[in-house]
Amino acid sequence: MDQLASPLFWVALGNIIIVNIVLSGDNAVVIALAARSLPPRQQRLAIFYGSAAAIVLRVILTIFALQLLTLPYLKLVGAILLFYIGMQLLADEEEEGEVKTHSSLTSAIKTILLADLVMSLDNVLGVAAAAKGNITLLVLGLAISIPLIIFGSTLILKLMERLPVIIVLGAALLGYLAGDMLFTDTGLAPWIAANLPHHEIPIPGLASTISIPGLVGAVLIVLAGKWLAERRSAEAA
Repeated sequence: MDQLASPLFWVALGNIIIVNIVLSGDNAVVIALAARSLPPRQQRLAIFYGSAAAIVLRVILTIFALQLLTLPYLKLVGAILLFYIGMQLLADEEEEGEVKTHSSLTSAIKTILLADLVMSLDNVLGVAAAAKGNITLLVLGLAISIPLIIFGSTLILKLMERLPVIIVLGAALLGYLAGDMLFTDTGLAPWIAANLPHHEIPIPGLASTISIPGLVGAVLIVLAGKWLAERRSAEAA
């Protein structure tokens, strides 16, 4: 209880909430994508349980983040999984124009958890840095962030209903994250540094870059999703 009286505690808590909001944008997209085919009541349940489970998962991953991220080829596996998830979600959307899909609440939550597990491999580092090793601070900060992720998921879901192109953009985001994650794997880093050293494009005026592998992943996941949807439709015909 003594730490609650410390101004540093509240500053650090604010930092965690801000970092989690910034890093959870992609999670909100995945939750909305996975829940979009469900009935309205199940959509709300998927968003709530998916968001809560994602936060708990992120707490666990953050505790072991430094050890996890040093494992070679872990991000390679994560990138493949993330690409697969995005391709399946986009394929389901493409099929809905001809054949109504019937997603279950359980399968939607499983998709949310798997995608969050993959994406959190990178995201947890930022949260862990803000917490500075204080587990109480970490858990409290992430718990407060749950309604923020729920709100973001609900907003994106409503936008998807009015603007279907957002679904394609959401899948492209997953492809971008997959491509970028692939090129930051510790097992591939030596080969990439030797053969593909210039795989990022600096953004003028900003201390940031655009990942070329990420852009390639974004394009590939859209093409793969559309191809898979056409293949399923042809098989169903």
